[in-house]
Amino acid sequence: MSLKKFVVNKARPLPVIILADTSGSMSINGKIDALNLSIKDMISSFASESRLRAEIHLSVVTFGSKAATHLPLTPAHQIEQIENFVAQGTTPLGAACTIVKDMIEDKECIPSRAYRPIIILVSDGYPTDDYKNAFDALINSDRAQKATRFALSIGNDADNDLLESFGNDVEAPLLFAHNAAEIAHFFRAVTMSVANHSKSQKPNEPMKLEFVNDELADDDLDIPL
Repeated sequence: MSLKKFVVNKARPLPVIILADTSGSMSINGKIDALNLSIKDMISSFASESRLRAEIHLSVVTFGSKAATHLPLTPAHQIEQIENFVAQGTTPLGAACTIVKDMIEDKECIPSRAYRPIIILVSDGYPTDDYKNAFDALINSDRAQKATRFALSIGNDADNDLLESFGNDVEAPLLFAHNAAEIAHFFRAVTMSVANHSKSQKPNEPMKLEFVNDELADDDLDIPL
């Protein structure tokens, strides 16, 4: 009998990329603290997940004083720590979109065998750079079109039209967090949904957000019905 029949299939990467607004306005009302804690909790949860079928990889691209790769795309179980975000500067979303587009198109970073990426954009303001071409290039790129994309509008001053055009979940193209607690609620829903998706029979299908009724009621996040 051939030994090939006993070779264990290697888990396929499931990329999760977060576009996180870290502009100065995120320092208000505990928003940046909630984001920091939420990302750390997400990493801890992802690191403990089974890697039989899908291995969750996580990256965080921030846009504040400048757009930067805060965390390169890394298997979650290999992430030992992540530096806290510091809220400062403006909102260079366009530059961040270029970073993410380059990342998802890089076949060494995300190989062809990887599952469809999940891209999450969170922001509490309007872009301050010439973002349109870079934003359009990202969402119209082949891999981003196939990706599952969610957007979270934080507070009362976000560019909701832009954020809604980013999301591609027909049931919830845009979610809203009115305070720091709701930022944490959103990320708990994302964390749970990605974890369950990674263990499903079809991790390459579009992912749906799952909400825990006792802490993620529809009126908390203004989920369209």
